[in-house]
Amino acid sequence: MSRRAAFFISDRTGITSESMGEALLDQFQDIKFKRSTYPFVDTPEKARAMVQIIETSARQTELRPLVFSSIINEEIRAIIRSSPGLHLSFFDAFLGVLENELGTKARHEAGRTHGIADSARYEARMDAVNFTLNHDDGVSDKNLNDADVILMGVSRSGKTPTCLYLALQYGIRAANYPLTPDDLDKPDLPPMVKPYRSKIYGLTIQPERLADIREERRPNSNYASLATCKQEVADAQAMFRRFDIPHTNTTHKSVEELAASIIQACGLKRRF
Repeated sequence: MSRRAAFFISDRTGITSESMGEALLDQFQDIKFKRSTYPFVDTPEKARAMVQIIETSARQTELRPLVFSSIINEEIRAIIRSSPGLHLSFFDAFLGVLENELGTKARHEAGRTHGIADSARYEARMDAVNFTLNHDDGVSDKNLNDADVILMGVSRSGKTPTCLYLALQYGIRAANYPLTPDDLDKPDLPPMVKPYRSKIYGLTIQPERLADIREERRPNSNYASLATCKQEVADAQAMFRRFDIPHTNTTHKSVEELAASIIQACGLKRRF
């Protein structure tokens, strides 16, 4: 059986159409989808080429493609809608309703949500990303007092990707510190992060999952053994309890869910 084609089309990066489409498709776990993303469809010529791609898909699969779009230009939206698909347009669905409610016409200009239209917001994001990169894996304590949050956990528990997501999506200055066996053998917090106790948030993980992740990085090593993972995770959790450090288990959480949990638990605010 053919997989149902799902197109994410945008006049900019495609992040909005992908997010909208994926959230909806996730409700249909028993159906297989062939996903395709087409960003920067911002001219009538590109839109007409897109229509041909959708038509080809419909003809080959004999199934109506799903078309998720976030295109602000009405002419380009109309061209895309002429293709033989089920069209779910972010702007068609909500823009008119908002115009009626607010009593004014929208600008109908593309490119602000994920662009650099607001340089201050963009600089805030880049500043946070640079801070996070400079404070990854405890490489430096310089300006660590400027951190909004310090994620602490054993190696490969999800600290780095979560920090980068917090920085890029929210402008949050997130540092992280990896708990080593030496740290876990001591009765106190690691000296680098001890002065910032109130900023620490712990990440833990199921030992079995941790062993699988480490095995990919260092096969057949003591570092990746289940016994080592069980001991490190148990010691880290004991440290979190001893110092009353809020923490969460990363095993079954996406980076988006982790970021939202940390923001809520720590009372963090978006910088832009």
